[in-house]
Amino acid sequence: MTYTRSAAWYDVLYGMKDYARESQGVHAMITQHKRSTGNTLLDVACGTGRHLEFLREWYAIKGLDLEAGLLESARERCPGVEFVVGDMTQFDLGEQFDVVTCLFSAIGYVRTVDRLGLAIQHMANHVKPGGVLIVEPWFECATWNVGRIHANFIDQPDLKIARMNISEIRGSAAEGWYSRNDMHFLVATPQGVEHFVERHDLGLFEVEQYLAAFTASGLEPIHDPQGITGRGMYIGKRGAG
Repeated sequence: MTYTRSAAWYDVLYGMKDYARESQGVHAMITQHKRSTGNTLLDVACGTGRHLEFLREWYAIKGLDLEAGLLESARERCPGVEFVVGDMTQFDLGEQFDVVTCLFSAIGYVRTVDRLGLAIQHMANHVKPGGVLIVEPWFECATWNVGRIHANFIDQPDLKIARMNISEIRGSAAEGWYSRNDMHFLVATPQGVEHFVERHDLGLFEVEQYLAAFTASGLEPIHDPQGITGRGMYIGKRGAG
C-alpha cells in the first residue's frame, strides 16, 4: 500500500492544504447540481478524513479508503462516523448516497484507463437518483512537469521530516501514461532517524477519458476546468429516475 510507512505523518505533511475552503467549494458544487432531497455523503479515498471533518457540517457522512493506517486518523478526527477499508475499483456498500466524492486527485491511483472506468462505475453505483458524483482529477500529460524537483520539510521540536522526489513519467501512448513519484523520506524522532521510499504511480488521464467513464457509468458529466484547487473537477449527475 502506498502510505504504509508515512500514514502517521500524513496530516503534518499536508498541513498547508486549506481543507475548510475546499470543502466549502465542494458544498457549493453539490448545492448547484444535486437534485435529490437527502443529505448523505460518501467520500471515496477519504484518507485521514480532513474534508469530511468540514463536510459533516452539511451532510451525514461515511468514508472509504484502501489505507487502514489513514483511516485510524480519520476515526479519531470524526468520532461516530463509519469508515470502511475498501478499493475504489471494486467496492459495494449495499447502499446509495445523495453525494459521492473522490477528492485530492486520489482517482489517479487507479493508474490505467480500464481501472478508471471500474472506479467511476462503482462510485456511480452508489449515487441515488438525482444525486451527484464529484471527482477531483490528477494531472493530464500536457500539464505534468517531468523532471521537476519537489521537497517538503517539517521542522517540529520532536519531528523532523525531509521528503523529496523528482517527477517522472512512465507508460506509452498505446498503454497509457502515468506519473511516477518515488518519495524519499528522511524522518527523525526522539527514537531515531530512518530513511524509506514510497512509490506513487498515478494515471495521467485526459478530459475525454474522464468524460467517457462518467457517461459509460450512466451519469451526465460536467467538466469544471478550475475546480477547488486548479486541477479541475468532474461532476456526474444521476437522473431523477
